[in-house]
Amino acid sequence: MSDRSGIFAGDDPFAIARAWLAEAENSEINDHNAIALSTVDADGLPNARMVLLKEIEAAAFVFYTNYESAKARELDSAGKAAFVMHWKSLRRQIRVRGHVSKEEGPQADAYYKSRSLKSRLGAWASRQSRPLSSRTALMAEVAKITALKGTNPDRPPFWGGYRIDPVEIEFWADGDFRLHDRFVWRRQLGQQEWVVERLNP
Repeated sequence: MSDRSGIFAGDDPFAIARAWLAEAENSEINDHNAIALSTVDADGLPNARMVLLKEIEAAAFVFYTNYESAKARELDSAGKAAFVMHWKSLRRQIRVRGHVSKEEGPQADAYYKSRSLKSRLGAWASRQSRPLSSRTALMAEVAKITALKGTNPDRPPFWGGYRIDPVEIEFWADGDFRLHDRFVWRRQLGQQEWVVERLNP
C-alpha cells in the first residue's frame, strides 16, 4: 500500500484531479485547464499541442476540437492519446494515457452552445490545420459565416468532443532537492479497479 496523504489522498483519481484543477483556477494566471495533448501520426511520429480540458467526468477527461484537424485525424487513427497538465504556480502536474472516443451527442451540443457567439462562428469558419492564405481571408470567411448562420448557429458536424478513458494517471508534486513525490494509478481498459504505486522521482 502506497503512503498517500495530503494532496494525494483519496480513492478516486478523478476526484483528486478535479481538486487540483480547482486549486489551480485560483493560482494560474491564464488557462488553468490547459493540457499538452500528444498524438502520433500514421508513421508513428509524435505530435503535441496545447488544448483546453473542458470536463473531468466520473471516469474520463473531455476536450473539444475540429474533427478535420490534424489532431483529430491522429486521434481517430490511433485511438489513443496522452496529455500532461502542468501548473507552475502549484509546482504540480498530472500525466494521463488512455483510449479515445468521440463525444458528438447532446453533451457536445450543450458545450458548443455555452461558447461565445464569436467562438461558435469561428468554429464554422476555420478549416483547422489546413493552409490559409492570409488573416484577411480568414476574417472574410468569418463574415460570410456570420451572415449565413446568424446569431444561433448549430454545432458544426465537423466539430465536437473527444473523451480520454485513462489506463494510467500520474500525479506529480515538486519536492525539495528534486526529490519529487509521484504516484501512478494504473488499470486495464474497461476495468474499474486501480493499482496505485509510488514512483521514484
